Amino acid sequence: MVDVVDQATRSRMMSGIKGRDTKPELAVRKYLHAAGLRFRLHDKRLPGRPDIVLPRFRTVVFVHGCFWHRHAGCPYAATPSSRFEFWLRKFDVNIRRDTNDVQALQSSGWNALTIWECQVRDASALDELFWRIVAGGSDA
Repeated sequence: MVDVVDQATRSRMMSGIKGRDTKPELAVRKYLHAAGLRFRLHDKRLPGRPDIVLPRFRTVVFVHGCFWHRHAGCPYAATPSSRFEFWLRKFDVNIRRDTNDVQALQSSGWNALTIWECQVRDASALDELFWRIVAGGSDA
């Protein structure tokens, strides 16, 4: 498959993708706040700078984009056909970093939960996330 835009345009488009305050992250934050939970954002003192930190429950939430963090079996996690090896390396580094961050958090006594971009659209997934937070469950 050939890219529909030139390399400079694609580069500009990709560099504009935000790493925080994304639409899925804002939706999760809005839901949790409406449910009565209070949290911190992107705590630099914790491994991986979790998107949402709930100290009261000793729980962190990562709101992962399906494309960048490789949500298994998700149609949004398609690998670009151009520069295929570059993307494989990039995704591999992201996955290893995510795994290391979760392990470091867990070894420090934190519960690390992940909700995927595609799940945010489903109210039942947000309900499940809420109950996992208050119950202190982990998904890793």
